[in-house]
Amino acid sequence: MSACDPKRTSRIPKKRRSVVCHFSLAARSQSARLSSSNKASRHMRRREFITLLGGAVAAWPLVTHAQRSDRMRRVSVLLGLGEDDPETKIRLRAFRLGMRDLGWIEGRNVQVEYRFAGSNLELINKHVAEVVRLAPDVIVAHSSAVMIALRPATSAIPIVVAMAVDPIGQGFISNLAHPGGNITGFSFIESEIVGKWINLLNDVKPDLSRVALMFNPDTVPYFDTFLRSFNASPKQTSVEVEAVHVRSVAEVELAIAKLGREPRSGLIAASDIFILTVRGAILKATDQHRVPLISPYRQFVTEGSLISYGPDAADIFRRSTSYVDRILKGESPGNLPVQSPVKFELVVNLKTAKALGLSPRESFLLLADEVIE
Repeated sequence: MSACDPKRTSRIPKKRRSVVCHFSLAARSQSARLSSSNKASRHMRRREFITLLGGAVAAWPLVTHAQRSDRMRRVSVLLGLGEDDPETKIRLRAFRLGMRDLGWIEGRNVQVEYRFAGSNLELINKHVAEVVRLAPDVIVAHSSAVMIALRPATSAIPIVVAMAVDPIGQGFISNLAHPGGNITGFSFIESEIVGKWINLLNDVKPDLSRVALMFNPDTVPYFDTFLRSFNASPKQTSVEVEAVHVRSVAEVELAIAKLGREPRSGLIAASDIFILTVRGAILKATDQHRVPLISPYRQFVTEGSLISYGPDAADIFRRSTSYVDRILKGESPGNLPVQSPVKFELVVNLKTAKALGLSPRESFLLLADEVIE
């Protein structure tokens, strides 16, 4: 039986039995050399492991920081509306709900900064400069005035336009299906809507003969082009339409007072951030001078105007979050086609109609999405 045979055991009780091996001196010497070599090898491997471990530990804070940056994205929202405007609150609520539904929770994985400028062009330029300097992951831009300032300021930061009017005509993009560059978004109205506003106003006021299209040419220069296009097209109505440029509350009041002296006249308050900003003065003057008013904004009718017809602004803001989401996940804005409105609203204020001595037909009221009584 070999000295190292596992079967060779001392007379130790079975529970404490262990293997006993007897080595020769030569064997012990060889074992010692191997042990020394193994120890050196283990020492080298251990030193290499510690070196690698040290490098990994040093890199850990950087990796963690990068992961946190990936999780917390930054979005800037520039609005051509005042912060306290009810219309602002409606649109931003829709935006926040859209972001939430797509998994973007403010303060958890996305930081959203909101800036409000109304129709103040100087403040718009200031906000644009601040946002471009901060370089967020995505900019959501509302209104033509904001885009006119923002477009030349950056060609690198992705921009999602909410409620763009005539984005090609204004030079924001060159193609609706393939915008290219860093800009995409959602359009608001087209030139054809001018004729629809006139027809709707004429339905409620059959003796209508003249309509004023009121807007500020500094904030919405495209309406002059829209009106020329309308006047050049085959006429479906005998109603005359003219542009009324306003840049102050005083000019608004003067223009509406003039319309009030013409009983067969009406007013279109155009889709314009200036018009939205001064709508209190517009509504007061049209009520005082008994001028029927139509606009694209539901908020006008809620606050006392006759009719509103236009795209659902809150719906556009909510839909804009789908593009914010796709860009944050790596898609290029230039590959995302500009989308048109899909939801339009017709709202009629029946109380205002009666105050103006107007009686909308039942068939007309049935077309309305909402009738305020």
